[in-house]
Amino acid sequence: MNALLSFPARTLALLVLAMMPVAASAQNEAARSDSPITDALLWMQGLLLGPIATSLAVMAVAGVGFMMLTGRMNWRYGGTVIIGVFIIFGAPRLVNSIGAF
Repeated sequence: MNALLSFPARTLALLVLAMMPVAASAQNEAARSDSPITDALLWMQGLLLGPIATSLAVMAVAGVGFMMLTGRMNWRYGGTVIIGVFIIFGAPRLVNSIGAF
């Protein structure tokens, strides 16, 4: 009896999962252009500014901050890492502000 009650929930979950790749594929196609170079640069931008890179940057800054706090890291190297993260994630805004002139 328990298996029969969960059948609608399973069916609904299957339908939701079946429709998800279509939406993701439509978003991918909208971001594509005619030039393979532009596609490669958009892919690289997504890689550098995506959720994986953001997670890695947060972990790097946290690790550097902890090591600097305990005195096990050179302050200059720690500052370089933190400034590098700010440059990577601030690059789109920097380019937009330069392009406005």
